[in-house]
Amino acid sequence: MNLLEYYHNQYPKNENFVPRKCSLLENADINLFGVRGSGKTSIVLDYLEQTEHEEILYIDFDDPNLIFNPLDILLLQRYIDKHNIQILVLDHYAEDFLSRFPNVPQLIVVSRVPLQLNTLMRIELFPLDYEEFLAFENIAIHAQGFKHFLRSGTLPLLARSQKTSMLTMKYFFKSSFSEQEQKLLLILAHHHTKHLTTYQIYTFAKEKFKVSKDWVYQTIKSFSKEKLILFIDDRYEKSGKKMLLFDFAFAKYLTIGQPFILQFDTMVALALMKHDIEVQTLGIHGYVTKNNELIIPAPFESEESLWVKSQSKFSLYKKHGITRVTIVTVTNAYAYTIEKLGFEALPFDEWSVINNEEN
Repeated sequence: MNLLEYYHNQYPKNENFVPRKCSLLENADINLFGVRGSGKTSIVLDYLEQTEHEEILYIDFDDPNLIFNPLDILLLQRYIDKHNIQILVLDHYAEDFLSRFPNVPQLIVVSRVPLQLNTLMRIELFPLDYEEFLAFENIAIHAQGFKHFLRSGTLPLLARSQKTSMLTMKYFFKSSFSEQEQKLLLILAHHHTKHLTTYQIYTFAKEKFKVSKDWVYQTIKSFSKEKLILFIDDRYEKSGKKMLLFDFAFAKYLTIGQPFILQFDTMVALALMKHDIEVQTLGIHGYVTKNNELIIPAPFESEESLWVKSQSKFSLYKKHGITRVTIVTVTNAYAYTIEKLGFEALPFDEWSVINNEEN
């Protein structure tokens, strides 16, 4: 049996698949991309359920059998034609793995970053948002669902974990990153939510392990492109950008004693980005949208406490043209106005759903 026959005769199957908001269009050539661990393969395998097995050729470029047996594009095309393959899936694909793509009725290419090809429809998959997480959870009581979301984070692999979440996180960390990448991620997690430049990251890294400046710069660029890390411009401070890891629970796993406010801050920021809302930071005061709405993560702040703080910061809000202030909490809800500027506090679960509906 040659390698293509081997791939044709078997491909992985989903176990207990939970539908996502992302879906694939029938008969379209697609580049499904997103950060590692976001669930791309599961989306594709669910899509394949509607097609006869004989019409599918699924090739995983992470398969070690390809290390010494690279694919020949001509042999691949002949195999597709001979066996009437209708859907070709190229999973874990990276730029230039193949000199060109073969002709096939439907091509699905799965990658970490978008491919620069106009012939493929680009579909980005983010890790779970809160609504998707609750679908994985199937927990009716909000308090339990929120606590598990806080503990498990946004990776589908973790969403179903209960007592073994730490072991699952360890597996993801060890299996998804090289040893050098793991060391860099530990540095990034230690400075999670801080304002940083790439040079500062390199300085911190070389103090801990042997590493070249070129490798750090190249890896930070690669991580940013994949959205493993996110840099947010600051409207208030111009030195460095706020750096966030792509998952708040993953950042906590890589550190010791990360305070809850940092987790909640990241939770709010990632929710904004998953709903495609462009933001800047306003120093330590929150996130500003392009419509000049200020979003303040304040998990347990009371109305009285926020009102006092709002009075002291009101001149700053006016200076930066803030038109509306939304305070994201864990459970509190209230509203007040200061000189025609409206302030509204909403619990995270309610606020995240509103943002999803508006975008």
